[in-house]
Amino acid sequence: MSFVQTPVKGMQDFLPEDMALRQHVLGLIRDTYRRYGFSQIGTPAMEHIQNLTGKNGGENEKLIFKVEKRGREFEKSLQKVQQEEGISPEEAGTQLADSALRYDLTVPLCRYYANHKQDLPSPFKALQIGDVFRADRPQKGRFRAFTQCDIDIIGDPSVMAEIELIAATSEALHRIFAEVGVSGFTVHVGDRRILRAMARSAGFAPEEFDEVFIILDKMDKIGLDGVTSELTAGGFSPEKVEKYVGFFRMFQEDPDQDPASFIEKTCADCIEAGAQQEMSEILTTAGGMISSDITLMFDPTLVRGMSYYTGTIFEITIDNYSFSIAGGGRYDRMIGRFCGQDTPACGFSIGFERIVTILRDLGWKESGAGEKKAYLVDRKSASGRIAEVFSLAAKERAEGICVVVQPLKKNAKFQVESLEKEGYTQIRKIYGDTEL
Repeated sequence: MSFVQTPVKGMQDFLPEDMALRQHVLGLIRDTYRRYGFSQIGTPAMEHIQNLTGKNGGENEKLIFKVEKRGREFEKSLQKVQQEEGISPEEAGTQLADSALRYDLTVPLCRYYANHKQDLPSPFKALQIGDVFRADRPQKGRFRAFTQCDIDIIGDPSVMAEIELIAATSEALHRIFAEVGVSGFTVHVGDRRILRAMARSAGFAPEEFDEVFIILDKMDKIGLDGVTSELTAGGFSPEKVEKYVGFFRMFQEDPDQDPASFIEKTCADCIEAGAQQEMSEILTTAGGMISSDITLMFDPTLVRGMSYYTGTIFEITIDNYSFSIAGGGRYDRMIGRFCGQDTPACGFSIGFERIVTILRDLGWKESGAGEKKAYLVDRKSASGRIAEVFSLAAKERAEGICVVVQPLKKNAKFQVESLEKEGYTQIRKIYGDTEL
């Protein structure tokens, strides 16, 4: 059996310059969120499978990497599956597994909070940075293992949570992209309550909402005509579909309308109390906190794929790119599924991999790394001489200087050029008689 040099499909190797970029971006994210009072936590990459298949993750539940049971437990489950008739491969896979790799950080956070809430402040402002896993089709900027950076506020039912999340995430992204001269962000703010009211006004039943929203979430890929076709093909009456899609056509024709006027034209008789006022307050207050080159807009076409969202939802897009670079929303009923008591919660997730892909494409270079020295020691030098060089290097490292010590190679020119590419500006060749 031969070994394979390349990483598993959808996974990544990172060269030193890749890691420098990733760590730099993570540093900016951590520093920004620290200023807003978020505390970093950690959760396991592996979760109980029932937590990840509880109808919370939308389409992501179809992309789970399941982990099989072990030993006797696996054998017992396999025998049971083999004896059952008409069992689907999906059902069989779930019965043979007892855990899975997490597909996002929100479900693990809810379990974490339910388990530790007695030891946490309220409201609790959490920062999570970790890898998540989805059996997706790999493409540029989309991987099967990738890093997410989430901030969440748990225990605050007011719009102050949304305002803080929008302000903090906007500032983090502004700091990241300012280094490469990129501006032109748009923060899209919608609300699941408005989507539900529009669906109800169009004649859809509550039990149909999830299916309707899954199709509606494809709007940016298939357009409103595609949404109309899929809803009709899904068995919904043409009258309901046309009325519902008509709401979104009306917004696309006049995207600058405020929440109050849009709701009045579409679903005023079905909207939940407080939704309109909260949306207006978020837009007004958050708009005054973010940079002037960031656009904050009401967007009733926003859906977000996860079915656990209960209220405000948001995404951030960047000019000239067809995908979002951050997204999130309010999920007030999800923690209650773990502890039996609903707890208000709201979160925002940065699309870390997409951001580093954009920065890499724009030619980001590390700067301000500090002084970097290299000593290339002739192999013929006496052992005592080598010890002197290492002693000098140790002293300089204690002063905060980056120092490497290497044996001098025959092709010294290539060796020096390689070090210069890595940012070493002071390179000395040390021979037996060189003065230190």
